[in-house]
Amino acid sequence: MTMPILELAGVGKTFGGVQALRQVGFALREGQIVALIGPNGAGKTTLVNVVTGAQRASQGRIVFRGTDVTAQRPFQAARAGLARTFQIVQPFPRMSVIENVMAGALFAGAHARVADARSAARDELEFTGLAALAQRPASALTLAGRKRLELAKSLAMRPRLLMLDEVNAGFNSGEIDGALALIRRIAARGITILIIEHVMKVIFSLAERVLVLHHGELIADGNPAEIAGHPRVIEAYLGEKFARRVRELQANG
Repeated sequence: MTMPILELAGVGKTFGGVQALRQVGFALREGQIVALIGPNGAGKTTLVNVVTGAQRASQGRIVFRGTDVTAQRPFQAARAGLARTFQIVQPFPRMSVIENVMAGALFAGAHARVADARSAARDELEFTGLAALAQRPASALTLAGRKRLELAKSLAMRPRLLMLDEVNAGFNSGEIDGALALIRRIAARGITILIIEHVMKVIFSLAERVLVLHHGELIADGNPAEIAGHPRVIEAYLGEKFARRVRELQANG
């Protein structure tokens, strides 16, 4: 059996007297698309922050590609191949679209020379459908454009694992379909994906595995069909009506 690309063991995070994460443990295999779901305040973004070094775990151990990274800082995570997008997209507004992507490449150490970073940025803007807007200021982009810019910037870091924090939030149905297609193309490049998501259409059509957090605790881990029928997930998050609808859709193909 191959080594997991990411493994968490007993990970906890405390803010004062608040336990945001409680003994979270799971392993991701390389090449998987895994969804991380749960109610607001469940600890999903905190978990990504801890994995990427934005916040330090209070307990437990995080191993990435065989190396203990529990105490890493964000620049070290990026250079190791851990990239993420943010729920609230905040590009450098006065910089051009291509300069934003170059900044990601240079920060992660993926490219040491500015010329190489610019070339990589052009490639990722082409990949994400933003090439025609390369010289525009980032502030001129729509919400969908800014989210694609976040993806381009993350991809320019040459990640092995990409964590997407509600990348579809605020999208209409057509924009969600476009984002789904783009995420599948990213996965086809061999990049492992962990996606935080509330849009059930995304979760049940994209993810092969679903992790469920509730009050900082991992309450379920399984394929979408198993999650849709899990009693604790139905009670804490999905609701019986929605879970029944998902099961019917899956039964009908």
